[in-house]
Amino acid sequence: MTSIRSSASSSAVFDEAVAALRRVQVRPEVRLDEIPAPRRVAPFAHAVEGHVDLSSLRATDDDEDGDDAEEAGGRFVLLHDPDRPEAWGGDLRVIALVKAVVEPELAEDPMLADVAWAWLGEALVAPDAPAHRLGGTVTRVVSESFGSLSDRPAAIQVELRASWTPLGPLEAQLGAWADVLCRLAGLPPLPAGVSALPRRR
Repeated sequence: MTSIRSSASSSAVFDEAVAALRRVQVRPEVRLDEIPAPRRVAPFAHAVEGHVDLSSLRATDDDEDGDDAEEAGGRFVLLHDPDRPEAWGGDLRVIALVKAVVEPELAEDPMLADVAWAWLGEALVAPDAPAHRLGGTVTRVVSESFGSLSDRPAAIQVELRASWTPLGPLEAQLGAWADVLCRLAGLPPLPAGVSALPRRR
């Protein structure tokens, strides 16, 4: 059981929220798994880990061996506090993380952090996924190799951390996070009107 409770009593609000997250259908390239939720952050918590699977794209790419393809993963944590903390502005709060390895050309773009943050902001102002009190950071990490590993190219990772108070359906909130995960992994957006196929967990 990945959800935690501060007492034996059940919160109907939290149970309904978790049930909504479990109904989410994401793109087939995204794998979602429930993981242990952080403790002591809120009386109720539920956590989901996501990873973008690019193996199918690598297998069909004749020009690349796949070693340099972008990879992305992250966590989506839902918190519930019936006391409605003032900083939250509600009884639910989302804490999200996205990490992605990006191409060197993209990493050199001075607007990379702004673009990554804008993607999340755009997703959370959509009519079906409104949110407020959004805040967070975007960090760019460059890992360079030396000595016997000096022939390896530099690896650039972008890390987006954010939190917000959901105002709309939680299915859409998780979907918005998954969309940012895919975009940072280098996947093109799904065409308008095209729905993602369901994927087994």
